[in-house]
Amino acid sequence: MQIEQADIEKFKKLGVYSAAELAIHAPVRFEDRRLYPRLKEGTEQAIDATVESIQRSPRTVTISLYVHNFGHRIEGVLFNPKPYMLRFFTEGERTLFYGRIDCRQGRCQMSHPQRIPEAGTLTPKYKTPLRTDVMARLAARYITRENLLDEGLPPAVADALLGLHFPKEAPLKEPTPQQLYALKYTELYSYMRSLQGKRRYFHALKKLEGDWRVWAMRLPFLLTDEQAKAIEAIEADFKKPHAAKRMVVGDVGAGKTMVILAAMQMASPHRSILMAPTTILANQLYEEARKFLPEKKILLITNATPKKMPLGEADVLIGTHALLYRDLPEAALIMVDEQHRFGTAQRHRLEKLLSEGTRHPHYLQFSATPIPRTQAMIDSAHIDVSLITKTPFQKDISTAVIHKPDFPTLLQHIRAEIAQEHQVLIVYPLVEESENFGYQSIEEARGYWEKHFENVYVTYGKDKEKEAILETFRERGDILLATTVIEVGISLPRLTTVVIVGAERLGLATLHQLRGRVSRTGLKGWCFLYTNLKESERLDAFRQTDNGFDIAALDLKYRKSGDLLKGSIQSGKKFLWADIGEDEGIVREVKAALSR
Repeated sequence: MQIEQADIEKFKKLGVYSAAELAIHAPVRFEDRRLYPRLKEGTEQAIDATVESIQRSPRTVTISLYVHNFGHRIEGVLFNPKPYMLRFFTEGERTLFYGRIDCRQGRCQMSHPQRIPEAGTLTPKYKTPLRTDVMARLAARYITRENLLDEGLPPAVADALLGLHFPKEAPLKEPTPQQLYALKYTELYSYMRSLQGKRRYFHALKKLEGDWRVWAMRLPFLLTDEQAKAIEAIEADFKKPHAAKRMVVGDVGAGKTMVILAAMQMASPHRSILMAPTTILANQLYEEARKFLPEKKILLITNATPKKMPLGEADVLIGTHALLYRDLPEAALIMVDEQHRFGTAQRHRLEKLLSEGTRHPHYLQFSATPIPRTQAMIDSAHIDVSLITKTPFQKDISTAVIHKPDFPTLLQHIRAEIAQEHQVLIVYPLVEESENFGYQSIEEARGYWEKHFENVYVTYGKDKEKEAILETFRERGDILLATTVIEVGISLPRLTTVVIVGAERLGLATLHQLRGRVSRTGLKGWCFLYTNLKESERLDAFRQTDNGFDIAALDLKYRKSGDLLKGSIQSGKKFLWADIGEDEGIVREVKAALSR
């Protein structure tokens, strides 16, 4: 479709670049400007009328109109008219008007009759940044069956869109199910196709063909089917001539680390680099790599690592963002763990540091924040995506919603767990006191816990000693008071209980991350959701499921409750029609259509 020069700015103003994207902006209503042979009281309608007389009073102007299409006289009334309005009415002139007609005691009035250039049409009204008449002209010019089919839309979808914009009969107030499906399909099709267009392929620095299967056979446990499937997908990526770009999304405790180590194994004999968001997480990954890849020389790079340490002899470099400020040796594979905790610029900088012109290292990103499966399918138009939804072993975590009267029972539970040398995490919504908040802050609560229990540790987001405190707590602590800073990353093998204060204030995805801190080594775990609410449908739904991907979809549903569910798209805008929580089937159809 060729956009005329005069219309390019209008398309830009709408943020659309095709007939399909234009068609998503459906009319919000229609004005029925057809001439009817009888008066329809209480509705807006068009009339063919002669102005017989005009009477002025201080606040109103009354116009006597003889209506030819149904042979009645009615009054047109202008309340507090502006001077320019009177120019539309000339005694003896026959013209077309549009407005609402109401009748009382045999007298019929049209309030503020609007002069119209033509009758006999269903006139669309749009809610866009453009004037409604300008939008209507664009729709008439570009939303054609030929244009929609040329862009790859199925004939049934194209016909439903045409019926929505150019109805032959008086349209319904809401789109029909077929029209709503067509709008969702078109929106998702346009968006995923644009993601495909943004994807750039680079030549790989190296083909990676190291064997991981023998290594996996020597592990003291079996990989899960989903771990193996993700590793096989990465293996296929590594053998292609262009650099891999894959996101591996795993639920809490799903064993992403083993996928990371398998990728390092496949990169042999070439070097791998792994960047993690915190020193604690980098340390954990370093220890795991040393344990399961004993033949490799592995170095840990943090801000504490001497700048002069030679890096070129290492097979694997694992570090924090400190890696970005080192003179890095060539690496065929780079990986970023908990990728959402780095800025886009930081992630790209690592890739650029190790690229040679149009040749790039293979690039894998890992996230422990599950997303709705539908979102994963949408993202796969831009980047390859692997999901790990199951954990290597079934966690035994009991989740309960508790209230103030349950506090004595909670204390008994905490004492019993500490007696078994287990640890307890209590998450507070605030660090310092706040008026009218309804819950204690860490600073208000710490006195109670420190008075009644030993080995109580405290940390929060802006605490500069946070990582050192977490390390000490892991070895010697009984109770940790923290904010949601604890939600991602650190492994606390003895942690069996988490208490989340003011749980209704947090998103379900965050609650799931916090719950995922407990029972990491197979111990029986407990998650207590403390709330002042008498009941919460959200928390009850969370209590009944432990699958992160299902919870991500639930989170989306409850965050958007009260309006039509709209998913986010990459630019930060919202989908107009598509619903990530509900439209998985349509996304599958679109994905299949785009891959043909």
